[in-house]
Amino acid sequence: MNADEVVASINPQEVVDLALALGNIDSPTGAEGPAGQHVYDWLEANGFKPKKYALIPERFNVAATVRGTGGGYNLVFNSHLDTSLHPDAIWSARDPKEKIWHTAWIDGDDICGDGVVNDKGPMAAFLVAAKAIRDAGYPLKGDLVVSAVAGEISREPVDEFQGPMFLSKDLGARFMATHGVVGDFVLVAEGTGFGIVGVEPGKAQYKVTVYTDTPRYYDAYLPRKEGERLADAANAIVRTAAVIAEFETWAYEYRVNNTYEGPWGRIVPNASINAIRSGYPYNMTSTPQICSFYVNTRLLPGASPIDSKLELENLLRRVGVEGDVEIIQYRPGFEVRGAEVFIETIKRCHAQTFPTPPAIVADATTSMWRDTNAFIELGIPALSYAPRSVSHASKKCFRIADLVDASRVYARIAMDLCNQDRPAKLPLGAHLNRNIAETIAERNAKG
Repeated sequence: MNADEVVASINPQEVVDLALALGNIDSPTGAEGPAGQHVYDWLEANGFKPKKYALIPERFNVAATVRGTGGGYNLVFNSHLDTSLHPDAIWSARDPKEKIWHTAWIDGDDICGDGVVNDKGPMAAFLVAAKAIRDAGYPLKGDLVVSAVAGEISREPVDEFQGPMFLSKDLGARFMATHGVVGDFVLVAEGTGFGIVGVEPGKAQYKVTVYTDTPRYYDAYLPRKEGERLADAANAIVRTAAVIAEFETWAYEYRVNNTYEGPWGRIVPNASINAIRSGYPYNMTSTPQICSFYVNTRLLPGASPIDSKLELENLLRRVGVEGDVEIIQYRPGFEVRGAEVFIETIKRCHAQTFPTPPAIVADATTSMWRDTNAFIELGIPALSYAPRSVSHASKKCFRIADLVDASRVYARIAMDLCNQDRPAKLPLGAHLNRNIAETIAERNAKG
């Protein structure tokens, strides 16, 4: 059977059925076990020999290998098992139990559901592609690995929220790779609109705490002084409002000053406040002396999280309030190096499937943190390439035809790349990051 016949053997209904089955297993970050077990069972039932890679038993990664005869490039397909919203996340979504977050269904020509879009639909596509290659007995020189990982969606230990159920990357792709699931290249099958993404930012998160030294009951019983600034308020919540107003100005300037445009697209690194804590709703006569808000920033590859920490500390000083800034999470970003062979293979196989070249990728996509960073940090060139939702933020649907085409192009990529002759030794440092921070500094110096 030749490559065209292998592609023709892919059953569109099998792709859809597997995507629906996975999409209907609710697996928010921290509860990936049932979805991982379904992938494991599917692989085993279809003649693979899957393995589990687990830092903790409840949250494991799954991988299986189609062995090559030797001499070709080794390729890993990767997608994540976890989805973005817990049904009890009442302070995150107006209706956290809405079906779009926890189920999957067919709507005309579309397959819908957050879990399908992010990221079980592309996972189903490459699993079925690998099955078609294996079933056909198509000869590969290099190994083909399919993998499904936990903890891609951000969930980090902070304050009293500690322990392995709040871990993400360190028990997902990174743990799996450090325990043997490696290749010469990794294709992270996350939505790109069939564009090739080779650069993604890092991220840092900060806890900014504002204090007051006024007695706790002061604001509950005495009126505010006429002309009093928000920054001088006795109530830490009100004082923090002044800091947040200044933060929004800083965040805009941060985004403008750090926007980077390179060969892979543009990174627009946002900074945002996505959580705030102060006081107790059952004790409303006590004025809080402390208020914390939590900042998420994107970092250009090569940037230090300390730079933003210092800027946030300066922000507190400008507003004139007492406070602290603490780094609570840091993960670097990277621009891929040494992936030329991989890129040309994807382009070639894309052209065999689609009438137009790989799509231009939106800023929002190149400004995300994805598991490509985890692999590149470990020395494995990685790229993102997959279909994208009709409306990723709202409708959360793939066109069924796009999902099936993804399976076909994934099969072509695997058969092509794994049969290219691999050098006996790859160049040292091929994965190392280009220092984008220097590019930004040079641009800013020129005005």
